[in-house]
Amino acid sequence: MKQFFLNMFSNANGPSHNRVLGTIGFISVVIFLFTCGDKFKEIAVNAVQYLTISTVFGTVIEKFVPKNEDNNEK
Repeated sequence: MKQFFLNMFSNANGPSHNRVLGTIGFISVVIFLFTCGDKFKEIAVNAVQYLTISTVFGTVIEKFVPKNEDNNEK
């Protein structure tokens, strides 16, 4: 079971920040939706929507930005 979670949160280079932070954010939002009042639920859903959109765009931009190999060797 432990190996399953390690594989789920890792990519070829090691642990993936996006996957770990996404899971923590999802769990936090679910807990918040169960504990908050009714008038705040719509605001929370909109916040999750904007965070998800920005995360997806950030991941897409990250794919197109060239990586500088010289900084990794130093």
